[in-house]
This record gives sequence, structure tokens and C-alpha cells, in this order.
Amino acid sequence: IALVLVSQGAIQNFTHTTTATTVDQTVEVETVDDAGNPVVTPVTEQQIPGGPFASQEAIKELGTNGGGPLNANSMHPFENPTRLSNLLEIYALLVIGFAFPITYGVMVGSKRQGRVVLAVMVGLWLTSAVLAGFFEQNGNPELTQRGADQSLAVDQAGGNAEGKEIRFGPAASGLFAASTTGTSTGAVNAAHDSFTPLGGMIPLVNMKLGEVSPGGTGVGMVGLLINAILAVFIAGLMVGRTPEFLGKKIQAAEMKLVVLYIVAMPLAVLTFAGASMVLDTALAGRLNDGPHGLTEILYAFTSASNNNGSAFGGLTVTSHWYETTLGLCMLIGRFLLIIPALAIAGSLVRKQKVPVTSGTFPTDSPLFGGLLVGVILIVAGLTFFPVLALGPIVEHLGL
Repeated sequence: IALVLVSQGAIQNFTHTTTATTVDQTVEVETVDDAGNPVVTPVTEQQIPGGPFASQEAIKELGTNGGGPLNANSMHPFENPTRLSNLLEIYALLVIGFAFPITYGVMVGSKRQGRVVLAVMVGLWLTSAVLAGFFEQNGNPELTQRGADQSLAVDQAGGNAEGKEIRFGPAASGLFAASTTGTSTGAVNAAHDSFTPLGGMIPLVNMKLGEVSPGGTGVGMVGLLINAILAVFIAGLMVGRTPEFLGKKIQAAEMKLVVLYIVAMPLAVLTFAGASMVLDTALAGRLNDGPHGLTEILYAFTSASNNNGSAFGGLTVTSHWYETTLGLCMLIGRFLLIIPALAIAGSLVRKQKVPVTSGTFPTDSPLFGGLLVGVILIVAGLTFFPVLALGPIVEHLGL
């Protein structure tokens, strides 16, 4: 991947900076000499950064780490020069997450079940990518409909280009946004704060699903299996049988841990976001008022709690309040999820396998895949729809 990025123009060297003379040789007259000639300043020079950017970019995307050597992240041409490099980086940040269901199917002795899990991940990711690209390609309806005064040169008929790199455009930016928030990468090739209200809601919703589409390098698989256990439990209640998963009975001990896993992240996000909306110190960090300001705050806590790292871009988080609460969200979003997940694994591994009977609900069928998608969407919807309605949804309706 690093070699392909280099072939596209990404920087790969051990040079700290290179001094270059710019094309713009603007001069300023300061004084005149004895002959009456103006004394001008030297030609303008620029410090061009260097470093092993291509190899770092490969590591950051494959490991779903995010960030980048340069502040502009994957928008910078030194890190992401062309449309081909953009597609390669999207592939890199998705490939390990999508490989885990195949590995899982082999490990549990049911490749069919692995394919069902993979189909759920791909379905959620593809839906979010199509929606994000669609909303950004359509642009802002208030700006695409010009009034009688044709002197207004504001038009988004070709899509919302604000905050986008012209190398990629709105659709590819929406694809990258959906992919980076469907995983725990956090790298961005566009400013999410400049997205349309519904376009910006898609990456926000991706993280609120628990980053299971496909999630980070292993973390997404954990989150999806927790939701699978919940789906099996609900199915068991509907048919009046003790739910089973991978041949192990799902009982009260496991379900208590599942609830702890599911509640931890929303509790952190909604508690700190709600407190931020009533504290002057927190409100001072917003770039925008109203629903968009709420979305900025909500995005920050959602990103921190879900180990993503991407930012909406409009919120200043250098105050003690945000530094402390976002740090707590990072701890909660890691340890209060890791501990129940390990406890569930420990509980199940101690149980004996039960034989498959005619009443066993199969977890390797399309029916179970549909149930799993429904559980993921319903849990996230019941938890976060009210705050989304106050943020990006009402902002869209206000257009």
C-alpha cells in the first residue's frame, strides 16, 4: 500500500523540510537607495514538510488508527494525492474489519455463520455510504434554488463542495466519511462540519451503532457478536425457549453483561453532551449555535466514546471541561466495554454445548441476519433518536 501511495505522489522520505522559492515573488518597497531605486524584500520562500508519509498512511488506515502526520489528515495531497489513492485508503481501513467475520466463521466451525455476519456488516456499511454520498451530491436545497436576483453566485446543483477536496468531490467524500466512522479509524478526507445536515448525520449514526460496520480491527466483531447474543435472546423469548448461541445457553448472567455493554457508551455520550448544553464553558467552544452546535458537541462525545477520533471540526475542545470529559469518555468506551465482553466470553466457555434440536433457532441463516440488523438499528434508534431529532434532523427540516 505504501508503494502504491508513493506511485501516486505521496511523500516518502527522511527530509524534515525543504526550502522552496515560491512562484509568487511579491515585493514590498521599504526605502530607496542613493540612486533613487527602491529597496525590495527577498523573494518569498516556503518550508515544505517531508517525512515517511506514505508508510505512515498505510499503517494508520490498516490499523484503523486515524490521525495523520499533517493537520489536514487524509485531505492533504502529501498523504492522499489522487482518486486512486483515496480508494486504496478506503480499502485499507475496511479490509481487516471485513476479514474478521471470515476468520470467525473458520474458528467456530461454521463458515456460513461467518458469511451471515459479514453480510450484516457490508449491508450497514453500504447503506451508510450510499446515503452519505447521496445527501452530499444533492447539496443544500436552499443554495441550489436561486432567486430572481441572478447575481447571487451561490449554487450547489453539482453537490455540496464546501469543506471538500476537489480531487475527490462530494460523493467520494461521503464514501470516505461512512467508511471511517463505520470503522474506528477517524481519518477524514473532508470536513464533516461542512456536510449537509443529513449528510453529517450519517457518520454520527455509524458511530452510534457501536461501530459494527465493520468496526475496528477486532472491536467491531466484538460489538456485533454482543448484538447477536441480544438478537438470539429476543428470538428465544418470542418462541418460548432458552436462547442458544454457538451451542451455549444464553442465561441471565450473560444478558446482564450484554446490557452493561450496550448501556455504557450511550450513558457516557448523552450524560456529558447534555451537561455541555447547559454549561457556559462548554457552549463557548461551539462554532455554531442552534441544532448544528448541538451536533458538534454530540459528535465529539460520540467519537471519543467509540474510539473513533474523527472530529466534526467546528468545536474547540481545549477547555478543561472537554479535555476531562472526553478523556473519561475514552476510558468508559474502552474498559466498560472490554470488561463485559471478556466476562461474557469467560461465562460461555465454561458451559457445555447443548445438542441442536428442531426448536433451536439457527444463527447462520438470512432470517437471523435480518433480525440482527433490526436489533442493531432498534437499540440505537431507541437510545439516540431524540437527540438526533434535536440536532441534524431539525436542522434539515429548517432548510
